[in-house]
Amino acid sequence: MKSKVTFKAYRVHENESGFIRSVEDTLIEPIDQGELLVRVCYSSLNYKDALSATGNKGVTRSFPHTPGIDAAGIVEESKDSQFSIGDKVIVTSYDLGMNTDGGFAEYIRVPAHWVLKLPDGLSMKESMAYGTAGLTAGMSVWKLSQSVKKEDGKIVVSGATGGVGALSVSILSKLGYAVIAITGKESERGNLIQLGAEDVILRNEFENNGGKPLLKTTFAGGIDTVGGVILENIIKSTQQLGCVTCCGNVASPKLELTVFPFILRGISLIGIDSQNFPMTQRKEIWQKLSDEWKIPDLSNRVDEIGLNRLDENIDKILKGQLKKRVVIKI
Repeated sequence: MKSKVTFKAYRVHENESGFIRSVEDTLIEPIDQGELLVRVCYSSLNYKDALSATGNKGVTRSFPHTPGIDAAGIVEESKDSQFSIGDKVIVTSYDLGMNTDGGFAEYIRVPAHWVLKLPDGLSMKESMAYGTAGLTAGMSVWKLSQSVKKEDGKIVVSGATGGVGALSVSILSKLGYAVIAITGKESERGNLIQLGAEDVILRNEFENNGGKPLLKTTFAGGIDTVGGVILENIIKSTQQLGCVTCCGNVASPKLELTVFPFILRGISLIGIDSQNFPMTQRKEIWQKLSDEWKIPDLSNRVDEIGLNRLDENIDKILKGQLKKRVVIKI
């Protein structure tokens, strides 16, 4: 490939009046040693992408910028011996789409150590139906399953209509766990049951259970995606030697707890960091997602759009109006 390539990208610019988003032609520079040039076939839309696209400086510091923390595509150039031209690959998290131009473009230039080869059991579209949300859900299930077995009791999942929550419900259900979903959307009860939840608890009901250092033991473990009071009450409601994972703070980054759940019940609280998750374990999770954990009919559980429909879907995800994962065909 020539030294500079013109390609389409969804770019975010900052000016005096705010942030402007558009699909435009841009250039990619030649790759350096240890880098890959990947022709992107699919990406996916995450909440973090929407924050980047609307100028959140906590996600992206400088503009113009191309969001997209997920990408699946084909290696076009390689300066790393692990990858050859034509390899199908996945790139998720690390700094992709944050302060490095991301997957909402026809090409990405990335360090090879961010990249893994697409597992045999997944298409590129299916891999982006998972994306970072699926990786995070897989990591949460993996950590939880090391401590809690399906016969130990029910597993609660908060933020169950979000990307991580919904995928966690489906994976846990496939593995035979009894899953209780927490959501703020009464209208989604039927969909959550269809995803595999045994029962649904409304968020406002669960939030009102606080005030005490311990609550009645209800769950063998939990996957929390929201933080705050919800996470506090999950921990307080978890039975002896149970395990709770946490990966989000959309409700609140604060926890107001005593040590009693930890020293009287032996609860384990495990943080999930998908951004810098080690590649060895990352490959293991992706292999499980492509095989024994693979969700049936995965491609049909997403809305597929093009770059020209990103604006409307970014607005929807910020308002909590998306009902499916959104996959972008580049």
